[in-house]
Amino acid sequence: MSSDEAQQGGTGSGAGEDRTVRVVLVDDHRMFRTGVQAEIGQTERTRVEVVGEAADVDQAITVITATRPEVVLLDVHLPGGGGVEVLRRSAAMMADAERPVRFLALSVSDAAEDVIGVIRGGARGYVTKTITGTDLVNAVFRVADGDAVFSPRLAGFVLDAFASTDAPPVDEDMDRLTQREREVLRLIARGYAYKEIAKQLFISVKTVESHVSAVLRKLQLSNRHELTRWAAARRLV
Repeated sequence: MSSDEAQQGGTGSGAGEDRTVRVVLVDDHRMFRTGVQAEIGQTERTRVEVVGEAADVDQAITVITATRPEVVLLDVHLPGGGGVEVLRRSAAMMADAERPVRFLALSVSDAAEDVIGVIRGGARGYVTKTITGTDLVNAVFRVADGDAVFSPRLAGFVLDAFASTDAPPVDEDMDRLTQREREVLRLIARGYAYKEIAKQLFISVKTVESHVSAVLRKLQLSNRHELTRWAAARRLV
């Protein structure tokens, strides 16, 4: 995690406060969750208590419902429907006036589509995985307080999308795809084999093949090489 991942906005709450913020980590990479836990989970120092972890959408909903944390650190690309699906299924908890659960996206992706998607879904901010442990702790406290937090470059995507009354351009090709087809598309474009995709998404190889066929048909593409170029042109890789 680099030191240049400064946060936008005013001074937020810090690790020196007496209170403790309860956090759930949602990411499908166990080693990454372990690293985040090591960075921010030393409660006596950071005042952040990691109360649960999850690796996919269903696990996330189960853990969040059981623990009712103040902040969820949420990866965007997850098996089972992605971070947007977690947000959709957590709508009632986010709207709880007494004990709101707030979401901070923490992702390797800096694609405008991903940023805008989770913000529209209700996340309070979006930071990339290059953020330092200290800045992440600060971001957690600020989101717990109801602030919005973004990595500097990503804030521009949100301003561009919401600054005017005009809706952002609609990608009609992407709109033809289901959420699962989009997940398969991204993984194919990143060079994953069908077996690897099946393992990541907890589906069969045959189901992956069916999704790939549907994507190629809907996008009027002939093979995965064309698909990869199509995805790269839209910064989906």
